[in-house]
Amino acid sequence: MPIVCIKGIEFSYEIEGDGPETIVLMNGLADDLSAWSAQVPDFVAAGYRVLRFENRGVVAPGWLPRACTTASLAKDAKALLDKLKITDIHLVGASMGGMIAQEYALAFPEDLRSLTLCCTYAAPGPYCRRVFRLWQDIAREMGVAAVMRAVTLLAFSQDIFHQRETMLLGLEATIASGQPVDAYLGHLRAIQSHDARRRLPSLRVPSLVIAGAEDALVPVHLAKELHALIPRAKLTVLHGGHMLLWEHSDAFNRRVLAFVGAHGAAPLRHALVAGAC
Repeated sequence: MPIVCIKGIEFSYEIEGDGPETIVLMNGLADDLSAWSAQVPDFVAAGYRVLRFENRGVVAPGWLPRACTTASLAKDAKALLDKLKITDIHLVGASMGGMIAQEYALAFPEDLRSLTLCCTYAAPGPYCRRVFRLWQDIAREMGVAAVMRAVTLLAFSQDIFHQRETMLLGLEATIASGQPVDAYLGHLRAIQSHDARRRLPSLRVPSLVIAGAEDALVPVHLAKELHALIPRAKLTVLHGGHMLLWEHSDAFNRRVLAFVGAHGAAPLRHALVAGAC
């Protein structure tokens, strides 16, 4: 995968497709590039260029833990996009990536055609903070790979444990197992301190909020709060848990492509778009 160095920080990224418009995918907590593997083929087939990248500290060196906020991670994304000369984008963020995407849209709205926020919040609230404090303790005592075993219990709906247990075991074994603990804890601090509630009413970017009906990590009421704060935003609640983009990728991809297509200049050509809500 390509690596670009910006102010001493290395960022791993992939660009796929050659369409006239670009969908930029922002990763969740501890996610590497594989987090969007169920989306990229459909988005490329629909005629888009797709950029995905790893947030500072996931694998590449150059971590600054105490300086990390969702706003600083958004500035990292801006620096990468400027380096790659990419603008006029459709920005899609999941979980922590949705928080970073909020900060990006607030700071650089002129760059965006549309904004999609999936399974994320404007501010965490007491329930999420308790979960994150538990993850901090597990990470310090047992490492990041052990945290992912706990994350799995909240990130997927109950159906998936009966239907696709092999996939879950593979996911636990691969995602974030190599992330340094200090970097993981820095990201946890960033999502705990994220609070865009007072600023989101000023946002004028066409926005879609997607929530999982069975999301036990970011409950639906937080997605509804986020939706209510963004003027003229749309809200879609899909079947599935926090990782619905893996569990129900077809439905997720259809909804994103329909929304992106409604706010772009290029016509969509992929069969998934037909009949999308």
